[in-house]
Amino acid sequence: MHAQIVLFDGFDPLDVVAPFEVLSAGGGASSGAVTVELVSAEGPREVAGGTGGLALRATAALDPDRPGLVLVPGAAGPVGDPADTPGHEAGAPAEGGDDTIPVLLGRTLGTALPRLMAAAMENPEVTVATVCGGSLVLAMAGLLEGRHATTHHLGLDLLDATGVHAVRARVVDDGDLVTGAGVTSGLDLGLYLLEREVGPRIAHAVETLFAYERRGTVWRAEGPEPAPF
Repeated sequence: MHAQIVLFDGFDPLDVVAPFEVLSAGGGASSGAVTVELVSAEGPREVAGGTGGLALRATAALDPDRPGLVLVPGAAGPVGDPADTPGHEAGAPAEGGDDTIPVLLGRTLGTALPRLMAAAMENPEVTVATVCGGSLVLAMAGLLEGRHATTHHLGLDLLDATGVHAVRARVVDDGDLVTGAGVTSGLDLGLYLLEREVGPRIAHAVETLFAYERRGTVWRAEGPEPAPF
């Protein structure tokens, strides 16, 4: 399995680094059965994250025709509209000049990323995954209508408003779409993808190496509907 992890301006570093580390370790544990690279819609470049000026380098352009996994992270920055902050003047930037998370996510719609992700989602040999606000990037581009997905708990209402069946779960498996909730869910998402695509023994070996146990039950649209409590 080859994994392409997408970088865009303002990405959340932990959304990227957590699954990158897990999948890379899975590659080592599986004698190279998993490979990982950082990509961007624009091709090789330094991409500025949304936390403390940290930048990572995309080494290639996102290729929607390449079989494997494409993972989209969320963004990092102030939460919500700066106009909602007491004492904030209309039209002024957020405190410290940082763009808010909704602004950073929305800005991806003006890039080639939605087109490339639409092509990836139409490719039967590609599994698309997201961490945190990454599902909102796809949802705002109109790519997740009618699908089951999750995101950070603060974004579930927005996800639902785009026509997605928003699920309050840490990881949601909707076939060729696997989504993670809050930021640290990138660890759980990566481990689940290793289990699903390479096998539970590889996933367990990486869990042991990282001294971390996956949290929560992976939600799937299977089995009987639960009765209300």
